[in-house]
Formats: sequence, C-alpha cells, structure tokens
Amino acid sequence: MSHHATARRVASGTGATLALAVVGVTATGGAAHADDAYTVRSGDTVSHIATRTGTTVAAIARANALADVSRIRIGQVLTIPTSTSAAPAPAAVAPAAGSYTVVSGDTVSHIAAKLGTSVQAIVTANGLDARAFIRVGQTLTVPGSTAAAAPAPAAAAQAAGSVSHTVLSGETVTAIAAKHGATVAAIVAANGLDSRALIRIGQTLTVPVPAAAPAPAAVGNTFAGRTYADSVVAAANANLTTLRSSGTPSKAEMQAKVAATARALGVDPALAQAVAFQESGFKHAVVSPANAIGTMQVIPTSGQWASDLVGRQLNLVNPDDNVTAGVAILRALVSNAPDLPTAIAGYYQGAASVKKNGMFADTRRYVANVQTHMTRFR
Repeated sequence: MSHHATARRVASGTGATLALAVVGVTATGGAAHADDAYTVRSGDTVSHIATRTGTTVAAIARANALADVSRIRIGQVLTIPTSTSAAPAPAAVAPAAGSYTVVSGDTVSHIAAKLGTSVQAIVTANGLDARAFIRVGQTLTVPGSTAAAAPAPAAAAQAAGSVSHTVLSGETVTAIAAKHGATVAAIVAANGLDSRALIRIGQTLTVPVPAAAPAPAAVGNTFAGRTYADSVVAAANANLTTLRSSGTPSKAEMQAKVAATARALGVDPALAQAVAFQESGFKHAVVSPANAIGTMQVIPTSGQWASDLVGRQLNLVNPDDNVTAGVAILRALVSNAPDLPTAIAGYYQGAASVKKNGMFADTRRYVANVQTHMTRFR
C-alpha cells in the first residue's frame, strides 16, 4: 500500500526572503522636463529618497504611479518631482501644519507616507533625535500634511483590517507575515521598515491582514480517481484541524528542518528537499484525502514504520517528527532500491507496489518532477 496519496502540487516557490522589490512600476511618460531622475540603490526606501531629494513620499508615489511605496527595486529609475513639475500639487498653497497622535505600531516613516509629508520635515518640526524616536500617545506637528483627506497609495492597496503583533525573540518579518496570512511587503510598508526589514524584540508591528477570506476548505474524499473511506477522510480532517490550530512553522523553517534532518540521518539533502517540495511545497498544515499528513505527506501506517526505523514513537502532526518520518522512509527506500528513481517511486507509490507492478504513469511523472527539483537544492 502506498504510504501516501496526495495531490501533486505545483509549488510556486519556497524561499522566504526579506527583499522588498519584486516588480516595480516604472515612471510614467508624462513627467515634466524639469523633474529629476533617481536610480534606486541598495538599501534605498522611498522615504529615504524623499528626504535626500527634498520632496515627499506622496509626491514620488504620484510621479511614478507607485501603488505601494515599499515596492521599489535596485536599478529602478524614479522621477523626482521638482517645484517646476508640470503636474501641480493638489493645492497651490501648501497645507498648514497639522497634528497627529502616535498610535501603536507607528513610525515616523509610516506617518510621513500616510500624511503626504517627509520624514525630515516631521523630525525637524518636532525636534526628534537622529533615531526619529516617537512614543505611543505623543502628539506630533506634521508640516505640509494633507491630513486624512485621502489614504496614501500604499494604504489603499492593502487589504482591509490589521492586527497588532509584538515581536518575540527569534521572529522575523517573514515568519510574522506567514503567521497572520500577510505579506512581507505589506508589513514593511505599514511600519516604515527599511530594506533590511529590521525589527526588534518587543516592538509592536501593525500587520495588514486579508479581508474576510473564507475559511480554508476541509479535506475532500477523492483524489486521482480514488475515493477514500469516510473514516479515513474524517481522520484527515481531524489532523488538518489540529495542524491549523497549532501555529505551524513557515515554509522556510520547514525546508531548513528537512535539510538538517537529512544530513543527520545520512540522506542526500537535495533528495529530501525535492520530495518535500513536490509533496507539499514545504507547507506543514496540509493533509490529503488519504490522511497523508504534513510537509512530508506521511500516512499513519507509514508513520508507524518510520517510528520502528528510528526507535521511537513519532507524531506526524509534530513538524520535527513529520520530517523525521519522511526522511527515515527515504533512507530505507534508497538503501533497498536498485537505483534512485525506484526509491523515489517507492515514496509515492509504495515500494511493494513498484516491485510488483512497475511504475504507474503518474508515478513516472512524480519521479521526473522530484529529480528535476533536486537540481535546485544542490
């Protein structure tokens, strides 16, 4: 019997990165000749560029049609509006200074972007130190503020709603984004973080979250033409509920566990990572209709076999035990198979079935996919 049966997922990517710039919107063609051009360098943010060039975050966003001011890329050429720009400011006379009360999660950069002014203007008007340190409840004078007449482009692009998150030891922006179903770029924009997305323990972050997404679907009872017994599907749904309520690690963390466990058990890390990537895309809160659980997609009977292999009882819902089970099974398959493709096929179809029936058509595709994935993890 196959140790698992799971939908073949075409995983879109696994590396969690703090790089903000994926694709930027380039400057539009109607800029006035008096405007300046600025080429984005490593470490730049729109607020830094605005301060350096004597303009505002909002003005740069307008001139370059930036829907999200956090999404700029190294080498991108930005139009920097000057006082002679053909595109006039919303008002002929700069608005009078306004006031703003600092709330939890605010940074000066975030406030400047929200109110259409610059970091330097706020720092100067309020006598802030070089760190631009502010505190919750503090009332700031905001020069040239457009107040709250319209949301900043980044705010308009964000999903409705946000939560507060206090940074714990060991946390990264990537992990926090994964925990709340947000994006790194949204957290960076909402909190005015720099290009390194640097955060500190105890810092309170505003985390924009998707608006009212429907609850994830339960496990169905069919896959690849097979229908599974109600008892199997019920167990799969129970395991899925447990996984979703237990705060599972990020994909990057699961990938690291797979590689480390493979090295510890003497299995090629590229093979283990390729199988995990093919099975789940390194996601742990997934269960198949056959009750194949977690990152390595192991069914309970195979989990018991893996427990016997390592000499202790493994809990497949536990991220570390799940990875240990999958890697231990791979080690046993590789040691007993005549070649690597046969071992990989055994993970998908079951070693006994492969020996008796040869590889099924979908198994051959699975083996080819895994061997292709291995090249990316070398």
